[in-house]
Amino acid sequence: MEKHPLHLKIPELQKSEEVELAVEKQERLTEEKIPNNPNERIEAYMDRLENIFLNPNERVRERNLEMVKNKIYDNLLIKKENFPESYFELQKRVAREQGHGDIEITPEMRDQMMNVAIEDQKHSLDQWTDYLTSEDAVYPAWFKYYAWSQVIKLSQFDKERGEFKKRTDSTVAPYPDIYREPLAELCDLYEKVKEDNKALKDDEVKRLFSERFPSAYAELIQKSLASQIENQEEIKGEWIKYEQGDMRQAEKLYESLEGKGTGWCTAGKSTAKTQVEQGDFYVYYTNDSEDKPTQPRLAIRMNGQNKIGEIRGILPHQNVESMMQDVLDRKLNTFGDAGDIYREKSYDMQRLTKIEEKTKSNQELSKEDLIFLYEINRKIEGFGYDKDPRIEEIRGERNIKEDAPIILECKPEEIATNESEITENTKAYIGKLFPNIFKTNINPDNIYTSFPEGKIQKYETQIGGKTKDELMLEMQEKNINISDYAKDMLNSQDFTTQTNQENLNLVRLTVKDLGFPNGTTTDEIYKKAEEFGLELCPAEVGPSLRLSYLGKDYMVIAMKQITDRDGRLRVFDLYWYGGKLVLSTFYAKPSNRWDDYHKFIFRSRKS
Repeated sequence: MEKHPLHLKIPELQKSEEVELAVEKQERLTEEKIPNNPNERIEAYMDRLENIFLNPNERVRERNLEMVKNKIYDNLLIKKENFPESYFELQKRVAREQGHGDIEITPEMRDQMMNVAIEDQKHSLDQWTDYLTSEDAVYPAWFKYYAWSQVIKLSQFDKERGEFKKRTDSTVAPYPDIYREPLAELCDLYEKVKEDNKALKDDEVKRLFSERFPSAYAELIQKSLASQIENQEEIKGEWIKYEQGDMRQAEKLYESLEGKGTGWCTAGKSTAKTQVEQGDFYVYYTNDSEDKPTQPRLAIRMNGQNKIGEIRGILPHQNVESMMQDVLDRKLNTFGDAGDIYREKSYDMQRLTKIEEKTKSNQELSKEDLIFLYEINRKIEGFGYDKDPRIEEIRGERNIKEDAPIILECKPEEIATNESEITENTKAYIGKLFPNIFKTNINPDNIYTSFPEGKIQKYETQIGGKTKDELMLEMQEKNINISDYAKDMLNSQDFTTQTNQENLNLVRLTVKDLGFPNGTTTDEIYKKAEEFGLELCPAEVGPSLRLSYLGKDYMVIAMKQITDRDGRLRVFDLYWYGGKLVLSTFYAKPSNRWDDYHKFIFRSRKS
């Protein structure tokens, strides 16, 4: 039997407490004894981790990840008492070099600096957890475990020295950035060893495998960064399609990307094979100095043959170069509806580029530009893994107090920021919610807890005039998935519908909007909403809003609870899963705690 790479790299793992617990649990579930050898024990542990973090049920996977994230933060984020004094001395030196003179860092400033650094670390950890649990990271579970166990020991990558900085309890820097191509190459190397330990007889495989993870990963990163695109201004080239399921073409795809520094995880052989197994793969190669298409610049990965999985360019965060937009658009025209979705992203990137150019040349932005930039009607979509950094960069140079009146079509004095500023002429409100705010003359459409991210969402739906059977039949006809507990609630004697039709105005608030940044109970949520001038929804709002609202957001209906078959109190919730709209339920006893991000639907004033 071949020795597992994890056993070779971490010999003590198979005897660890976590592996022992995983083995015991699997033996209880299967009623079969697991052989006492490292490979079998490690695989049992990997199966356990895969079921938790890579569960095919998206809701279960997200719930599991959310549950463990706080533990990750507690264990890995720097504690305030461990911040080194040298960190604050550095800030003073930087301020002096920037022309601010000798500044005094007050206790409040120190606390703010520490909070910023901790949030940066949290974001860097989130990037790793989100990536390793996403469908884009097609590495085996054991490699994800190994990569994570090593990355959390590292600080940032020093490009000049070609190595990772060491991490201690007093390290302020974020965790390392994700370099997908080197990670895929390292996984490919370890896969060779896993399949056949004789691969270690190859001098190069043995050398790199014998290296500690930080050294091997750093070497591959340095190699990737050193790869420069030849003939970068050239856009003439050719699209090449790699057919789904054709492993010979997958091999050619891997070879065409090898050493080109694209940053795509497809640069790993095993990853390339996995992605070609899942769907067709298109790459646009621009011509080299010999007029041959060899330089990869764009990639389109398909899910199957008709659905676009992702589009990637070679800029940081895998964004698409502006000069390649026309090439991409022409290709998208051949994909029909699937291409339309990505064409919108292409449009967004072109428009954002024009706004950036206007900003740099001090040209005035139009109202339409501002609505787009502040994402008032919809999010700006890009091709990278992260939000386009230009959005925040451009916003950071602007004055919200000057932009908000233009966007909201009102005068500056018609925007209130606290209760005392509200008059009969107030058209918008930006600030903390206060008692009876939803009974004022301000349109809920123009209420923001912060601008523009904290916009209070408003919905309309109609109730009445339908029996519960008619509601259920209409949802079935519209292919809406009704959970078993939701069916129980609909059939409960406590669920009723009214005879007369009535149009309802609804308001959506997060628990944080309600004033609970650390979460709170059902009773507190209901009580606070009532103070703001809102009401609980009739139970009928659950199925009625599910029929009228076709969005994918997860939302909870704030309503009087209905007892389920097991005697537990529940309310309706709406979400999207498996390509279908869903009407489901959630526990909502008075003492049940909700996180700050949960979204609740309340009833506003009647139409």
